[in-house]
Amino acid sequence: MALLPAATASLLAELATLADCQRADGYACITARRGHGASSVEIPQPQFAILLQGRKQARTARQALEFAPGDLFLVTRRCRIDVVNLPDPHSGLYLSAIVPLCAEALSAARTLWSGPLPDAGEAMARLPLADHGAHLLQWRRALESGDYTGARLALAALTVAFCRLGHGSLLVPPEPGLGERIRDLVAAQPARHWQSRDFEQHLGISGATLRRRLAGERLGLRELVGDARLAHAMQLLYTTRLPLKTVAARVGYRSLASFNRRFMERYGMEPSAIGNS
Repeated sequence: MALLPAATASLLAELATLADCQRADGYACITARRGHGASSVEIPQPQFAILLQGRKQARTARQALEFAPGDLFLVTRRCRIDVVNLPDPHSGLYLSAIVPLCAEALSAARTLWSGPLPDAGEAMARLPLADHGAHLLQWRRALESGDYTGARLALAALTVAFCRLGHGSLLVPPEPGLGERIRDLVAAQPARHWQSRDFEQHLGISGATLRRRLAGERLGLRELVGDARLAHAMQLLYTTRLPLKTVAARVGYRSLASFNRRFMERYGMEPSAIGNS
C-alpha cells in the first residue's frame, strides 16, 4: 500500500479509535481475520464506510470500485452489491467503520439544502477521506462526548457536502417498490411469523392485488420474507458483536444450523466469516 499523507494517516488513526468508543451508537467497526465476500448484499439505506485497514471491492450491475485506507465508500441509495473484504497483508486484519445516514440526518440535510437539486448520481462513489476530515472529526468527537445531536448535525453537513458533489439521490430517494416496502416491514420485526394478510393490512391492499403487483416485480412473498430476514441478519453481524445464536434467534431462526445453511445459500459465505465477535 502506498504511504498515506500525514494528515490522512492522522485522521485514520483518530477514526480507528471508534472501535473502543462505548458511546458510538449507530456505527459499526468490522474486523475479519481472513478475506470474505458476499453476493447480492442488500444495502437498505444510504451510508458510508471508512476503510481503516485492508481493501474492499464492491460491484453493482453498473459499477465496480475498489477501496483502500484513505478512501470513503459512499452508498447513496438502497441497492444490492457484491462485496469482497480483503485483510491487510501485514496486519492480517480488515477494519472499517460503517456509518448509516439516519433519517434525521437526511431530513436535516434536505432542510439545509438551497438551490436546484443535483443529479441523482450513481449508487456508489469513492471519495477522498481527507476532503471530509473536518466533518468526520466533528462527528467522531460528538460521539465521544455523547452529543448525539451534534453527531447528527455533522452527518447532515456531510450529506450536504456529498450532494454538492452530485449525489442528489441522498436528498430525493427513489420511490420504493412493493418488494422493498415488504422488506422494510419484515426488517422492523424479523422474528415475526409473517403471513400474507399481515402485509395486506399494513399496505392497505387486497391479497389479489398483492400477488399481482409482486408478480409484476417478479417476486414471491415467501422468498421476500426469507431474504429480508437474512439481510437483517447480515446487518446485525456487521453492526454488533452478538453471538451467532442470538443473531439467528433475532431474525426468526430457532436452529443455528438452519440459519447457517440458509445464510450460506443466500450469500455464498458462512456468517462466522464476518468475524465480528
